Amino acid sequence: VPVDGSHWLSMREVLDLLRQKGHEVVVVAPEVTLHIKPSKNFVMKMYSVPYTQEEMEKEFKLFLQTSFEEGSFAARFLKVYEGMKRLSNMSSTSCEQLLQNKELIRFLEESKF
Repeated sequence: VPVDGSHWLSMREVLDLLRQKGHEVVVVAPEVTLHIKPSKNFVMKMYSVPYTQEEMEKEFKLFLQTSFEEGSFAARFLKVYEGMKRLSNMSSTSCEQLLQNKELIRFLEESKF
């Protein structure tokens, strides 16, 4: 169950190597992601989330933009904090949606994921 962004980009190389060595790799990810995309090197199991690709991309762009804005330390800190809070809420919601997906959880349990 990868985390989107740099964590996934690093993990992807490991998964490709595992597949080359004959392992079956299953990736569980939300339908809305920045970098986690299907590949011939692994099986994707996806679940829905209550936000769109556009909403997620907008939040990430806004977070990056505010991270590099000029201004007082306090104002920048508050903006970055609020952005991190919104992104953390999206991540938490994604986890909740995974755990509430009975069909996917059943598949994971039966396959001894």
